Amino acid sequence: MSKIKFTLFSIKDALFAFGPIVLMVIAVIAAGFYLVDPAPGRTLDFSAGQDNTAYQEFAAKYAEELAKNQIKLRIHKSQGSQENLHQISDSESVIDIGFVQSGSTNQADAEAQGLVSLGSLFYEPIWIFYKNKKEFTSLEELKGKRVNVGPDGYGVRRLFKQILSVNNLEETDIQMQQLESTPATVAFVEGKLDVLVMSSASDSLLVQMLLQTPGVKLFDFVQAEAYTRRFPFLSHVVLPRGIVDLGRDIPARDYHLISPTATLVAHESLHPALISLFLQAAKKIHGGANWFSKQGEFPSDRYTEITVEKQAEKFYKNGPPFLQRYLSFWMSNFLERMWVVLLTLGALALPLSKIIPPLYVWRIRSRIYRWYGQLRAVEHAIDEATPKQRKQIAQEQLQRLDEIEQKVNHISIPLSYAEELYGLRSHIQFVRKRVMGGV
Repeated sequence: MSKIKFTLFSIKDALFAFGPIVLMVIAVIAAGFYLVDPAPGRTLDFSAGQDNTAYQEFAAKYAEELAKNQIKLRIHKSQGSQENLHQISDSESVIDIGFVQSGSTNQADAEAQGLVSLGSLFYEPIWIFYKNKKEFTSLEELKGKRVNVGPDGYGVRRLFKQILSVNNLEETDIQMQQLESTPATVAFVEGKLDVLVMSSASDSLLVQMLLQTPGVKLFDFVQAEAYTRRFPFLSHVVLPRGIVDLGRDIPARDYHLISPTATLVAHESLHPALISLFLQAAKKIHGGANWFSKQGEFPSDRYTEITVEKQAEKFYKNGPPFLQRYLSFWMSNFLERMWVVLLTLGALALPLSKIIPPLYVWRIRSRIYRWYGQLRAVEHAIDEATPKQRKQIAQEQLQRLDEIEQKVNHISIPLSYAEELYGLRSHIQFVRKRVMGGV
């Protein structure tokens, strides 16, 4: 014997009543997910710098931070700031973002190339190392010296030319060399170069090594303030006495340096959600105190000639987006992108809540009510029969009632609607008595 299942709620009927609405909601959310605002990519290409440079070391830290949010940062080596700038602006390049030194371009050119700044990250002073018994007091003493300024892609080369020009010097006054940082340092230590010009953060291993190398001197920009007036993108920073090694008192006095800043530059097509994520990483990486900056000084929306992106400006004013403070990056991004769709669905919730329950009730009761049409047809057949036909018609309709009753006995409905089922059964008996009475 088959078991009869009694239930207060019909899941099947609920699925039929709620199903179309649920499918519609899912379709709207799916359409919004792909059309309202595309999700950010999970892979980005970052243009950093050469090996053993601060750019390369910091890029690795960004990759580590972004990996925590399931975003892969592919780091590409480059000659430096100028090459990074070109790669980011090149429509055929895969590079999305990279480090660019302040002073490498101007606002008009940057806007024309579709570049935006996410802010400045750290100072990268101009380091001029030399070997000489007597300390240099003026850049004029570089005349005739073998001076390495790095390849064309280096931002320092462009900047050094500007520095020479305000000192009434021409490139032809020095023997300009274009070696990369590591081979240039080796050549300098071996005496094959007289002067080594670099622009890098204090985190650079090469800079830290040179500052502690016996016989190597650092040029002191005693006119640092004047340089910052001539070149607004430069800052006057001080290398404090003993900062390299307090025990050995290295350096033995304060040194005044001029410094551009490293900025985080991206193409304007970079997804807005990723801008906030990069700046959160930048705050962790560059927010501490170091040789030249105070706690919390970086990242900053200052020191950059490239227009700061609007989303980045919001970050500097208000901090991370509200949802990203409490939810994962991808969940908060989903809600931020889908708020219009979710708001629309919320507005539809009230009318839908009034439509769906009646649909559920109608579907269950329709199983019962449709049999009343059959009963009415039986009564109509008896009423229309002539006295001669009545006996035969009554027999046919009684057989028909037996079939109806058998089918009704197999109707499955929730217990909360059992009253309607038993009412139908009593009405079948009522019609049967009427048919039998007319025989």
